[in-house]
Amino acid sequence: MTAETALDSTFGEYGSDRHGLVWAYRFHDGNSASQIGAEEVASRLRTPDGDSFYWLHFSLANTATERWLRQFAELPDAFYDAIRETAGPTRVERDGDALVAVINDVLFDFQYEATDISSLALAVLPGVMISARIKPLRSIDRLRESVRTGTVARSPAALLAQLLENQAGVLTEIVRRTNHDVDSIEDKVLVSRVGGNRARLSALRRLLVRLQRLLAPEPAALFRLLNRPPLWITEEDRADLRRAAEEFSVAVADCSTLVERAKLVQEELAAIVNEQTNRSLFLLTFVTVIFLPFNVVGSLFGMNVGGIPFAESGVGFWVIIFLVTIAAFALARVLLRQFRR
Repeated sequence: MTAETALDSTFGEYGSDRHGLVWAYRFHDGNSASQIGAEEVASRLRTPDGDSFYWLHFSLANTATERWLRQFAELPDAFYDAIRETAGPTRVERDGDALVAVINDVLFDFQYEATDISSLALAVLPGVMISARIKPLRSIDRLRESVRTGTVARSPAALLAQLLENQAGVLTEIVRRTNHDVDSIEDKVLVSRVGGNRARLSALRRLLVRLQRLLAPEPAALFRLLNRPPLWITEEDRADLRRAAEEFSVAVADCSTLVERAKLVQEELAAIVNEQTNRSLFLLTFVTVIFLPFNVVGSLFGMNVGGIPFAESGVGFWVIIFLVTIAAFALARVLLRQFRR
């Protein structure tokens, strides 16, 4: 059972409490984070503590989430627009003193299917990072696990950088596993064992293309943000975000390279299938051409009309067989000569 699933089982609906809160952590004065409840979160947000910051994670499947956020958290309208989006490319943008992000991630029970991708909405302010999702996601669960084991974050921006690094790690793992699958398929292609590899390779390429389309804008968005960051983001936070952007750029580049490789293997598979199809068609054509003279002669001599040659001859049958065989042999040579060109 995952960390998030274990927590979800203690809450009533949609993996969250009645306010839509899945978990909340308080980071205080460089110490390990402590988990707090919704009531304490509400009071802390009303009276901010300068030595602490908070990470609140919500389930968008709970309709109470947006109502609670509007009541207790002062968030930009862009965040509420982001949580209503069903799908879209990754983006990180500045809205006043806040950072608003939409991050695409894979589901925790990811099965290497293109449909196992969902989005996470983020709002990062000087004293709080708020994340919201519909389904459990792998990167956010990894971040929570690291926080539970004692990882210390000095600011919400540093926590965001760690989340992005986790996301880059998840993408790298997907690329590594997919690369292994492509290696296996390529080995089978080299020995002309097509089998069910075409469907599997098509699914992998479809997954990679979707990941590339959804995640490729993320590094560029981060670099644009780092050119004009909010004033509360320190130089150390900027360095962490820049490192996360660079790691993600490498992971996206590896994904693009693997897409091209999968495309080449797919084209080789298509060429093998086409060659097998052509050979089968040639065999059918060859057999048809060989028996064409026999069919023609059989049709002519089966008319039962007067004047049929060799009708009274004792060797007429063998003469016809000899002539038809010579004609079939000649047609076969012509067909083979055309095939070898």
